[in-house]
Parts: sequence; C-alpha cells; structure tokens
Amino acid sequence: MNALDKLFTPFVSEKLTLSNRFVMAPMTRQFSPGSIPNEGVAGYYARRAEGGVGLIVTEGTCVDHPGAHGYDNVPSFYGEAALEGWHEVVKAVHAAGGKIAPQLWHVGAVRKPGSGPNKEAPAYSPSGVFKQGKPNGVAMTQDDINDVVKAFAESAAAAKNIGFDAIELHGAHGYLIDQFLWEGTNQRDDAYGGSLERRARFAVEIITACRDAVGDEFPIIFRLSQWKQQDYQAKLANTPDELATLIQLLSDAGVDIFHCSTRRFWEPEFEGSDLNLAGWVTKLSGKPAITVGSVGLDGDFIGEGNADLTGSAEPTGIEKLVDRFDRGEFDLVAVGRALLVDPNWVNKIREGNLDAIMPYTKDALMSLS
Repeated sequence: MNALDKLFTPFVSEKLTLSNRFVMAPMTRQFSPGSIPNEGVAGYYARRAEGGVGLIVTEGTCVDHPGAHGYDNVPSFYGEAALEGWHEVVKAVHAAGGKIAPQLWHVGAVRKPGSGPNKEAPAYSPSGVFKQGKPNGVAMTQDDINDVVKAFAESAAAAKNIGFDAIELHGAHGYLIDQFLWEGTNQRDDAYGGSLERRARFAVEIITACRDAVGDEFPIIFRLSQWKQQDYQAKLANTPDELATLIQLLSDAGVDIFHCSTRRFWEPEFEGSDLNLAGWVTKLSGKPAITVGSVGLDGDFIGEGNADLTGSAEPTGIEKLVDRFDRGEFDLVAVGRALLVDPNWVNKIREGNLDAIMPYTKDALMSLS
C-alpha cells in the first residue's frame, strides 16, 4: 500500500469511524435565508458526501445567543425551523453515504451592528474589543458567560438528537471562544483572564457543558488556530510547552479530536522542528488531529490582500501532505476551497484524475453548487 492509498483507509477511533481520512472544512456561505438551512443546503452537503468526503463539518452555525450571529443568511442551530432544516441535511448526507458534524459558532467581537436575526444586539466579547486598541461591543458579565455556555450545550444536545455524527466547537480564527484564549482580546482581570489557564476557562466550561449534554460516547471536535483574522501573526502558544498546557486543558475537558487550522499545512509551527500545528497537537495530546490549510491548491486565501477569498489558484499535488501523513503527524485532512468549487475532489484524487480537478477562481466561487 502506498502512502496515498493510506489516506483512503478507514479512520477508526473510540467514538467515530469514517470511510477515509478526508474532511470537508467548514466554510461560511450565507446561503440560508432567514438563517434556516433549506433544500439547497442539504443538496450542497450531499454532493460532497457523494464525492467521497469521509466527514463533513458544516459551515459555522450559530448558537442561541443574541450576539452569536455576525453575518446575514448564516444558519442558526436553534429553533424548530432551523433544527428541522438541519435534520433534512443530516438525512441527505447519510443517504449519500457520508457523516456530518455541525460547527457550533459564536462570533463575539467580530459582530457588526445590524447583522443577523438579532439586529439590535451588541457584540459580546471578553473585554469589549475587536483587537487591542479597537473597541467593539460590550464586555461579557458572568451572566452573559453562563448564557453562552448554556447555548452551546443546548445546541450540542440538539445535534445529537437530530442524528449528527459529532459536533465541532469553533475555537479558532478570532471568534468568541478564541477571543477568550488570546491575550490580544482578553484583557480581563477575573477568573477568565490573565494566565493561559485562566484564559482557557471559558473554552473548558463550554466543552464540559457540551460533554455533559451529549454523554461520554458522542465525539467532540475542537477547532483551534494560532492566527486570528485580527492578526495573522498572532500566537496562542509561543512554545511547545505553552501549547501542551492549552491542549491538556481542552483534552481533559472532553475534546476527542483537534482540528488544527493553519494557512499553509506544510509550514512548521515552532523553530527546531518541521512538525506543523496538527503534528505538534498529535504529539502532545495522543489524540487524533485534523490538519488543514491550502490542501490541494498552489496558494492560500487567508491573509493580507485576500480577505474576500476571491483570488485564483490552480490545483496542485498533495505529495507534501502524503509525506506528513505517512510520518504520522495527523490522522485526518480537511479540505476547504478546493472542495468548495469541486464536490468530486476526493474521488478525483482517489482515481488519480488530477487534470479534471476544477481550479479555484472567482467565477467558480460565484457559481457554487
């Protein structure tokens, strides 16, 4: 068996079994009018399942808190209509042979006034800042924190009841959970601010509440990143020891799989080692990790000058990815924009039909299906 074939072997863990090692990364689409996922959303995800994806992680879907939404037509994960819409999505994906997890989301200080279904709600965040020196919204009280923790737990329970195969908590990219983790947005002097352990308390409380809501056997994925949309050079952990502290706290709270978001999967995370972020998390936690970051494309779309994600990129080989997987750096591979424009990307990789893979262009992005 060659290394590429290994990416098509089943992933088997204590709580989750997948047909292969490919994951669809969560990508915001704003295709849910009134924040209700519709037949088009169900068909969109079913096509990726038919195209060979082992696990689909949905676009970010917002929990039941007034400030959770930051964009119009992004789906909710609460309320009878939205949950029924998600139930139809689950059925469509399962019928196509796939598995699926919702990404549960609260945007925090990223929220712009007047967006989403709760137009009058402020942006809620640890310290009322979008980034250092740029105020936005309000600093959360203890009651606000309790309400958000409860909202995540209720959405987690709903996901299990609907029939999802796992949940993912969005703790990356400078959104609310990440805003508590990052010193650049967490300036609190109470039990939720200061040391890394205290900054992680909000995330730990959400994970713990979700674990209590879904029980011991239901998989919880946690997405984390060093970079933030507020600062692409930001670091949660400057050293492997700091990363070990954070990962241990999250793991002990109930995380089963870590989804490690980077802009370019091939870049090393710390000096002195060529391990990427997922590689370090695998080494430090002993738990499965998902790598992600420009897989299958010749350039990244997260960074200076690419904020609207409308650049162009050509398909490229995945030799670097295969080499790292073969060394055991990670267990799963998330594919974002390459899969966004080509629902059959995984099957084409399996068949070695690289010439048929669609390039990522603005025109392709505008005609998503």
